[in-house]
Amino acid sequence: MIKNWTKIFFFHIKKDKLFSALNVLGLSIGIAGVIFALLYWNDEQNYNDWNSEKDNVYQVLVKLGDMPFVGDNSLRLKSHLEKDSNVEKIVFADRWYQKDKIIYKGKKESVDKIINTEKDFFSLFPFTIIQGNTISALKDDTSVAISDDLSKKLFGNENPIGKQFSLSNSMVSVRAVYHIPGNSSLAPEIVMSRMKDLMSLDKNSGLFVLKILLKIKDPSKVDDTRKMLEKAYFDEILVRTAKEAGFTLEEITKKAGRFTVVMEPLSGARLHSITDGYPEGRGNYQFLLIMVGLSVLILVLSIFNYVNMATANAVKRAKEVGVRKILGASKSNIRVQFICETICITLFSILLASVVVELTLPYYNNFLGKDLRFIGEQFYLQLVVIFIITVLFAGLFPAIYVSNFETLKVLKGNFGRSKNGVWLRNGMLIFQFAVAAFFIIGSNIVYEQVKYLNNKDLGFKGDQVIAVSLNFPDAAYQVEKVGQNIYNKYSTIKQELYKIKGVESISTGLFSFDGSDNSLDPILYQDVLFREKYIGMDFGMLDMMKIKMVKGRGLNEKLASDTINSILLNESAVKLMNMKDPIGQEVVIRGRKLKVVGIVKDFNLLSPESKVPPMTFFHVKSLDMAANINQVYIKIKADDMGNTIAAIEKFWGTHVDREYPFKYDFVDKQYARTYEAYVKQKNLFSLLNVVVILVALFGLFALASYSIERRMKEIAIRKTLGAETNELLKELSKQYVVFCIIGFLTALFPVYYFLNKWLENFAFRVDITLFPFLLGFVVLLILTLIIVLSRAYQATKSDVLKYLKYE
Repeated sequence: MIKNWTKIFFFHIKKDKLFSALNVLGLSIGIAGVIFALLYWNDEQNYNDWNSEKDNVYQVLVKLGDMPFVGDNSLRLKSHLEKDSNVEKIVFADRWYQKDKIIYKGKKESVDKIINTEKDFFSLFPFTIIQGNTISALKDDTSVAISDDLSKKLFGNENPIGKQFSLSNSMVSVRAVYHIPGNSSLAPEIVMSRMKDLMSLDKNSGLFVLKILLKIKDPSKVDDTRKMLEKAYFDEILVRTAKEAGFTLEEITKKAGRFTVVMEPLSGARLHSITDGYPEGRGNYQFLLIMVGLSVLILVLSIFNYVNMATANAVKRAKEVGVRKILGASKSNIRVQFICETICITLFSILLASVVVELTLPYYNNFLGKDLRFIGEQFYLQLVVIFIITVLFAGLFPAIYVSNFETLKVLKGNFGRSKNGVWLRNGMLIFQFAVAAFFIIGSNIVYEQVKYLNNKDLGFKGDQVIAVSLNFPDAAYQVEKVGQNIYNKYSTIKQELYKIKGVESISTGLFSFDGSDNSLDPILYQDVLFREKYIGMDFGMLDMMKIKMVKGRGLNEKLASDTINSILLNESAVKLMNMKDPIGQEVVIRGRKLKVVGIVKDFNLLSPESKVPPMTFFHVKSLDMAANINQVYIKIKADDMGNTIAAIEKFWGTHVDREYPFKYDFVDKQYARTYEAYVKQKNLFSLLNVVVILVALFGLFALASYSIERRMKEIAIRKTLGAETNELLKELSKQYVVFCIIGFLTALFPVYYFLNKWLENFAFRVDITLFPFLLGFVVLLILTLIIVLSRAYQATKSDVLKYLKYE
């Protein structure tokens, strides 16, 4: 029996090559999409899964008033946490991550992931220790633990334990080598413990200074710890500050706002964090859901497509079923046969999908910025579930449909059956039309939004401006007047750069256009505290970027006061502080009175998800912030940019920085990366749009073939009675036009709702107009008519005697 079924199966594959190819291709597309989604889903969901402590480890996040949440806290919380019986371990840490260069036997390596933390770090992040031990790993400030990857780079196959290398101009010894067994929110290359000075309240009494990680005994009681920390902030900061400043508690609360503390579990930090709390970043949960949802939707379409094709092709096998029933085959026997055929097709489709995934995975990784690997045994259970679902839904309905053919009718050539199941097939086709309409309309809206971001006036021009990383040696910061020393060095570099042909202008600023810094700092105006973004800069920075002044003047190097007490505000800052006549008004920053001399037109600095923040501009020397200069902005003439950049690189490597490689980035491209995720979503939507339309057209072709095959006797009679081809084409296609309209109308509300929700991510967005809907309908209708009319025209040219000979 199995042998006969196999022969029949291959016979029909050979006979109906087109239907077989479309069946396999349709299912392969759907299964490949789900495999891609599973790879991405598994990678994002298994962050920190290796960590047995993930459910007990919490990071303390805090915000003051309406400021953004930050992961930096006051050291004053330590004494309060030590009294909390539910806190098992307290680990303070410096900022994530630090960058530095290390030197071992003359070999230099740049390390971007160095963590300075307390000794109990490994009890919260129990990395696999390969060599050494965690007890001695951080026993003093000369001991470090390093990752196995860094160990291999530095020492090769040698035993690294006890070996010394230079880090931050001092020698350290390797006491442990660890391996990070999976995706981790913290993945350092070096862990060190130089926290002694940082843990001194006398030396580190700031408000937002250190990270706090806690190991909690009972996670169900973590809210008690959170409330305790909020009270500690209230008592230690607000009450004390009010007393010292001579304000009442109500006054200081009104000026500064209250503290809000969030205890964020490590287990949900990757996908559900309220801020970028960990250095490995947050996953894009919305994008993850979009990927998975659309992939599952494509698989559903592929299954619908297979069902439609299987039922359409069943008409051609009606006589076979009739003969087999005469020979004694039961309905269950026929159903098992057709389900077995579906199993074979599904297995082959999974195999083909696996090949497609393996071949295209490098492009997929590049698209997501991942390093995913297709290893079947890691999610074979999920593949089994996909297989079972596909066989169950794709095989069961066609098998039942075919087994119910009436024997005598099909043997007489009458393939017409009752209308049972017709509503289901038509419903599936309408669903396919609706999904296709959703993608056509949605991809147009997504395209228009990304196009709008590309073409929007950002308020600055950065196409000829490069940002060059500036690294001074540690000795430059070990002098009495650090700020002045760094500014003098920067000024010297600036003078030398002007000698290079093609350099138009040079400046610096303590900010970047990559959207990475959304911090706000306090500014006092008329005894009311506001939070704005500090922008320290050099003269000419705004002019270089073609950022416009709305009122007043910019900073002028000819005026000594502009390096002492002059500031600029942007329009958002003026609006926030409700300044009616801002020029000449005084504000207080860090206890110093500064005078407003100009108003800067709002420009984008953060990603398009965010509104333009209130900004305060001042010269880097005004508040002694020159020590923080870490990049130089250089505007280059457009006629010979390549040679100019090459000359700058040569000068940089010779006179500025021999330790680090020359790095630069065009400002406009730097900003474009702030909405790179949305560009990827646009590309994904466009790709899936093509896939969905193809799958939907497969289903339309199948159902049109089925419908026309059932009506061939009617067509033959009409032709015999003299019906024109145009009349026949109109009659055969009108129901599909109706299905197309119904499917399009069905998609209107979902596409408007979901795309409007997507657009809410943007502070600057397009409006949803009527055009994408009209375009979607026209495209869908044209594609429908092309498929249906071509199939119908083929039917009108068939031999009428073939369908009338039984009469």
